[in-house]
Amino acid sequence: MESKRIAVVLLSGGMDSAVVLAIARLQGFACEAISFDYGQRHRFELESAARVARALGAAGHTVLPIDMRAIGGSALTDDIDVPKDRSDIGEGIPVTYVPARNTVFLSYALALAEVKGAWDIFIGVNALDYSGYPDCRPEYIEAFRRMANLATKASTESGAEFQIHSPLSEMRKVDIVRKGAELGVDFSMTHSCYDPDGEGRSCGRCDACLLRLKGFEEAGMEDPLSYVA
Repeated sequence: MESKRIAVVLLSGGMDSAVVLAIARLQGFACEAISFDYGQRHRFELESAARVARALGAAGHTVLPIDMRAIGGSALTDDIDVPKDRSDIGEGIPVTYVPARNTVFLSYALALAEVKGAWDIFIGVNALDYSGYPDCRPEYIEAFRRMANLATKASTESGAEFQIHSPLSEMRKVDIVRKGAELGVDFSMTHSCYDPDGEGRSCGRCDACLLRLKGFEEAGMEDPLSYVA
């Protein structure tokens, strides 16, 4: 029996990455999930990532510690207030942008892929309903793909090429919610909030919460998470 192709899936614990893992599994990949404990204030997402990995049948789940608080420069890793109730989401780059985060994460995912013999990496970036991060754009993903195939022993010696899959890139949040529901993703296991309370309840007011709630509302579905606001 032919073994399944392996894919490395970046899994934050949020709804987008959960849907991406479900998509990769549907496509027949044996999925190696990778998550990062990078000093984020919303560390509850790591518990969600573990639950999602188990529920969606990831072949493995690696959690890597990276101290991005030592660099700071973001409301997610520094003593900077998380913006709330923004009406201009997507206009400009907010202080929740973490410097070079996706580049760092994809680099680790690429290293894991090279070790695991995987040629496919999945990431849940979105370029429509999102907070305006430059490392979520399709041109960035394509640039990283080109770099990956120049910089690795696996690619340069074998002639094969790494592929970076971003299946949600051109989807709105409502479409992501509907796709997840279609694939049987249990959204109650996920966590999106940038600034949860001590019990892990979502604030309901940060960009991530507002975009998530908008997606569920437009899909005509109820978000199963508990919110403070």
